[in-house]
Amino acid sequence: MARLKRLCILLLAAFLLLLPVGCANHNITPTVPAAPKRTVAASGSFAQLWLLAGGALLGTTEDAFENGVVQPGQAESVGALHSPSLEKIIALQPDLVLLSSDISAHAQLKAPLEAAGIAVRYFSVEHFADYLDMLKTCTELTGDAAAYQTYGLDVQTKIDAILARPRAQTPPRILFLRASAGKVSARGSDTMAGAMLRDLGCVNITDSDAGLLEDLSLEVILQADPDYIFATTMGGSDAQATKALEDLFASPAWGSLTAVQTHRYALLPKELFHQKPNERWAESYELLWEALYAQS
Repeated sequence: MARLKRLCILLLAAFLLLLPVGCANHNITPTVPAAPKRTVAASGSFAQLWLLAGGALLGTTEDAFENGVVQPGQAESVGALHSPSLEKIIALQPDLVLLSSDISAHAQLKAPLEAAGIAVRYFSVEHFADYLDMLKTCTELTGDAAAYQTYGLDVQTKIDAILARPRAQTPPRILFLRASAGKVSARGSDTMAGAMLRDLGCVNITDSDAGLLEDLSLEVILQADPDYIFATTMGGSDAQATKALEDLFASPAWGSLTAVQTHRYALLPKELFHQKPNERWAESYELLWEALYAQS
């Protein structure tokens, strides 16, 4: 019986994926039920936010377990962050699925999920305002207004206080790097950490030389000679990502940079500057302010 049920789910998932988008969405707009109890969050950060909002979590992706957001047995796994399983999601029979509009594999799930009668909500969270908007939506669904105050508005008050502190008269010029196993790349102010640095008055040298996004040019960086260098890691191996950064800074040319010679270099924790910090946004801003201005 279980094998037959699994086969039916597989066939349904395959059929829904083959449906044209227009056909799948035609006259089908499932509404989110009041106080949804069977929610799947297709990312670890969304799973954490939903729990903060007072929601009950039915399933989530593997990164939620790897990062300690949920414990084994607390929710079912629906696959990897960038390739969640339509079959596994449908098998859980959720009444709501939270998807990221920034991940292409999530976009492909919307039509077949809605065709199966499952309500979907899309979110893009790159800045604190995005987080606040998503938290507001989720707490309205769960009915937990206190959670919006505690994990949203109270956090905003703390961030506003940090941004109101005195700063250096000359805006710090910074380079922001993101490292994975064997690769280091420069990132601009359109990223989460880059936007926080911009909010704190920094000038990102990558913003004025977009070529750095494609090619980490030592020549361009030496010419710009930033005042500060910030870096964070991504991917499954922090050790390999950190090694890539160490190899980069071991070269004599990098050692000649002002930021390196004056020890104005900081390795930012991944959980606050690559993963979404959620209720810890103020902590992220505080850490950057300390690195930039506490010694001024």
